[in-house]
Amino acid sequence: MASTPQSQASMLATITTDLDKIAPRFDMQPEQITIIQSPAGFYETLKTKISKAQRRVYLSTLYIGKTEHELISTIRTALQNNPSLHVSFLTDSLRGTRETPDPSSASLLAPLIAEFGTDRVEVRMYHTPNLTGLRKKYIPKRINEGWGLQHMKLYGVDDEIIMSGANLSSDYFTNRQDRYHLFRSKDLTDYFAKIHNGVANLSFDIQPSDKEGSGGYTMTWPSSNPAPSPLDSPSKFKASASKHLSHLLTPSNSPARLQSASPSTTTIYPVLSLVPLLSTSTELPALTKILTSLTRSPFKGSTWTFTAGYFNMTSSFRRLLLSTRPASGTVLTAHPHANGFYGSKGVSGMLPDAYTHLAKMFLRKVKHEGLSESITLKEWKYGKVNEEGGWTYHAKGLWVSFPSATTSSDPPSAATEKQEDPSLTVIGSSNYTKRSYELDLEANVIIATSDPGLRQRLGEEVKWLNEHAKPVREEEFEKPERKVSVGVRLSMWAVRVLGGAL
Repeated sequence: MASTPQSQASMLATITTDLDKIAPRFDMQPEQITIIQSPAGFYETLKTKISKAQRRVYLSTLYIGKTEHELISTIRTALQNNPSLHVSFLTDSLRGTRETPDPSSASLLAPLIAEFGTDRVEVRMYHTPNLTGLRKKYIPKRINEGWGLQHMKLYGVDDEIIMSGANLSSDYFTNRQDRYHLFRSKDLTDYFAKIHNGVANLSFDIQPSDKEGSGGYTMTWPSSNPAPSPLDSPSKFKASASKHLSHLLTPSNSPARLQSASPSTTTIYPVLSLVPLLSTSTELPALTKILTSLTRSPFKGSTWTFTAGYFNMTSSFRRLLLSTRPASGTVLTAHPHANGFYGSKGVSGMLPDAYTHLAKMFLRKVKHEGLSESITLKEWKYGKVNEEGGWTYHAKGLWVSFPSATTSSDPPSAATEKQEDPSLTVIGSSNYTKRSYELDLEANVIIATSDPGLRQRLGEEVKWLNEHAKPVREEEFEKPERKVSVGVRLSMWAVRVLGGAL
């Protein structure tokens, strides 16, 4: 006897019941979420929000471009206009100080502290506990980031937050495609402020300096931090960090659910990966739960799109994706000409070829699993990086559409003709790699919605990201210009042996 088809809402409820046990839950109305399409739209929205800020601005990012004077000017004007405004920056210390004594993120931000004081402007830079001693001394600056970074992108202004994978530099504001979701929610913005502040309090403090050779700043470990410096005692730092942060990831951080006349159709789950500091995190368990659910009825025959600018998903994540055996699955990644490392000097210039090699291996796995007819690999390309009009691709995330609830009277083709819009998406900083799950700090949200309007907007997001993407087959990688050298493969091996990751 055939089972009764489930509605989209009831299928979603099955998933959210599982997620309720993993992460905090934030109910909201779909109109509280805006999906921004372009880098320019992201930049203009960010500047507009900051210029009107009344109480707080907090910006967690990998780095702020050393020439982002317009963004800094917007922040300076907001501080001048609102004496009660407090601004907090959190970046990565390896990336934020790499160019010292030449201009860097640290030297760009330090003058704001000199002008407005430490009670109004805070600049913190996180340092991984995995790069210390001889490793830190001898591994070159261009590749030492492979041992762990502050990679979260949290752009909070008053009671709104933009979740994204984009950093704060000119390419991300002009010609580097990412994803950007604006949430108008005090509860969610308060929650991520706790995450931002929690990591900031486990980070180095930047102060202005006019000493010669200082690069315009000093970087010290405040005695008020609840842990010793990761450079002095990595193990004690991790133990203290775990006590300080682990309670913030649990479902107990959910705000009280209000009884309202119109029940919420949309739920947000913050999922994080802070594994360098904690023994466990919530991003991978939540994604595992979602993808495992898709292998079972009533979710069999779901469709999904997965994207990552840097194609390097872990083998366990790849197995999870393939085990769903979707009606249709699309993996969207950057063509080498849309990879930000294309044409770079030194080891980083090898990365586009390394990702090409990994994409080729993925297609082989798809073929081996007998999924070549249902899973497609696409490469995104819009011009050529470093050439006039060339864009790079940095978007990452997952969209899941449940099977249509067809009836027995529908023809067999009805399910495919009724291709559903996504009911689930994951957006944030994670690239779903070894780095994301073992080395870097990552912040994302899962949006679960049964609202037709928001689902349609998520479907449109998938469509516009596919506009510049073309399917690739295994034979594409046999072309001479796509062949990967032995040197690239040896370099990939060497990084793994030394405990780093791409």
